[in-house]
Amino acid sequence: MTADLDERRRTRAPVPRGRTLREQEGRAGLALISPTLIITLVVVVLPLAWAIMLAFQDVRLINIRRAGVFGHYTLENFSYVMSEPGFWSALVNTLVYTVAGTALSIVIGLVTALALRDRFRGRTLVRASILIPYVAPVVAVTFLWETMLNPQYGIVNTWLDQPIAFLSQAKGTFLGVEVPVALLTVIAFEAWRYFPFAFLFILARLQALPAELDEAAVVDGATPTQRFRYVIMPQLWRIIALLSVLRFVFTFTKFDDVYLLTGGGAGTEVISVRVYEFLTARDDIGASAAQAIVLAVVLVGFLIVYLRFFGGGERD
Repeated sequence: MTADLDERRRTRAPVPRGRTLREQEGRAGLALISPTLIITLVVVVLPLAWAIMLAFQDVRLINIRRAGVFGHYTLENFSYVMSEPGFWSALVNTLVYTVAGTALSIVIGLVTALALRDRFRGRTLVRASILIPYVAPVVAVTFLWETMLNPQYGIVNTWLDQPIAFLSQAKGTFLGVEVPVALLTVIAFEAWRYFPFAFLFILARLQALPAELDEAAVVDGATPTQRFRYVIMPQLWRIIALLSVLRFVFTFTKFDDVYLLTGGGAGTEVISVRVYEFLTARDDIGASAAQAIVLAVVLVGFLIVYLRFFGGGERD
């Protein structure tokens, strides 16, 4: 009898303790991420689904309460906003404003990070002062720029022979070439306000570079330009690519800077300002949501391009 019992114990299948442990770890992980999932669902997913639903319905402020999941869906909002005068020019303005503002902010941030890389007296104070445009309230800095660029009493126009309405003049002539004055001014503001963001990222990467590489290049007789091109820049491509996509996303959907500076006038209207105007001035919630969806689709397209070309492994 005892021999039979021992034989049964030896032939009994082992208890799947590993699978039970994995199940416990899975439940614990799900419990830990549940608050984040709930917040994401409430703050991101549900508003996005609601906006998509409104974009395909004829919804205005007066009948917003009758809008629902089982409403009448149509593509009229999209055809309406795309055929409306000013849509395509606003889309072009958005692309120009985004690309130019992103590129300038990264270039200025790169130059500033390189200039403040080495040690010198007062470096900490100078680095801290660089962050002022980025951390200052947007209302305060836009008011400062409006005062400085005012054609009547602005300090900038006191240096010019002829006053220029930087924020209310759509076109101007510079060296015989017609330029969009207000749009260039808004782009300059964008670059000035957000170059500290790029400065922080690039400076952190520069501080992490091995000093041996730079020292070896100096010993080999490399010029500062050669050191920048062959030693520093190869180490910065990934962070610059990351900065490009982050600044592109933030700038592409930017509203407050343009609206506070020009109100979208003088040739500076971007899609985000049009969304606001359709929502407030026309009370057309469906058309406003449709424009927001178009803006999101264009942005997703650019993100796909970024992930296709820069989302792989480390650059050689």
